[in-house]
Amino acid sequence: MNDQKTTNRLVIEPGQGAAHYWKDLLRYRELFFFLAWRDILVRYKQTVIGVTWSVLRPLLTMLVFTVIFGRLAKLPTEAGAPYTVMVFAAMLPWQLFANALSETSNSLINNTAMISKVYFPRLIVPGSAVIVGLVDFLISFGILALLMLWYRFLPDWRIVTLPVFLLLALAAAMGAGVWLAALNVKYRDFRYIVPFLVQFGMYISPVGFSSGVVPEKWRLLYSLNPMVGVIDGFRWAILGGESRLYLPGFFLSVGLTLLLLWAGLKYFRSVERTFADVI
Repeated sequence: MNDQKTTNRLVIEPGQGAAHYWKDLLRYRELFFFLAWRDILVRYKQTVIGVTWSVLRPLLTMLVFTVIFGRLAKLPTEAGAPYTVMVFAAMLPWQLFANALSETSNSLINNTAMISKVYFPRLIVPGSAVIVGLVDFLISFGILALLMLWYRFLPDWRIVTLPVFLLLALAAAMGAGVWLAALNVKYRDFRYIVPFLVQFGMYISPVGFSSGVVPEKWRLLYSLNPMVGVIDGFRWAILGGESRLYLPGFFLSVGLTLLLLWAGLKYFRSVERTFADVI
C-alpha cells in the first residue's frame, strides 16, 4: 500500500484578480488592526505633550479663525450658532481629512522594511493609517460637545446623520491619500508637497467661514472642492435649525469624492506590484 501524502501549498501572488485581492484584505484584517494600533501608539508616544496637542491644535486654529473672520471681518455665522461653534463644527471634518491624508501619504515610506520583504495587500498600510485620524476626531468631538454645552446650543435630530458625513470625509481622505502614497514611493518630493496642500486647502475650504458667503453664481464652482460638501454636511448635521445644504453643490462634492476614491484605488492597484522594487 503506497503512502500518499497530500501537501497543501499556499501560493501568494501579487497582482491577482480583484476578487482574490479583496478576499486577501479580509484575511489580513489582523495585520490591519495591528498596524493601526501601532501607528496610534507611535503618534502619541513620540510627542512631548501627547494627547494635549490634539486638543490645543484645533482650539488655537478655532481661536485664530474666530478673531480674523468673526471679529475683524465680521462675517455672518450660520443657523444662529456662536461663531466658535460654527468654526469648530467645520474643524472636525477638516482635521480628520488633513490628519488622515498626511498619515496615509507617508504610510508606504514609513513601512519600507515590511513592504520590501513580505507580501500582503499593500492597501492595508494606507487603510490602517486613516484610523489614526479618527482618534483626533473623537477627541475634537468631545471638545465640540463641551463648547455646545457652554453656549447652551444643542443639536437637533439631524445629529444622527453625522456618520454619513464622517464616511464621506474618510472617503475623501482615503481617495487622495492612496494617490499620494503611491506617488510618494516613486517621487519622494511629495512628502514636502502634502503639508503645503493641507495648509492651502484649509484656507480655500469653508472652515473659518460659512460657505453661504460665497456668491450664488460661484457656489457650484466652489463645490468642486470635495471638502466643501463634507464640511457643509457636518454643519447641517451639528448646527441644525436654520442651517441649509446647497444641494447641487453637495451632490457635486459627493460625486467628486466617490470619483476620487475610485480613481485613487484604481491607480494604487495598478502600481502596487512595483512598490517592493522601487521603495
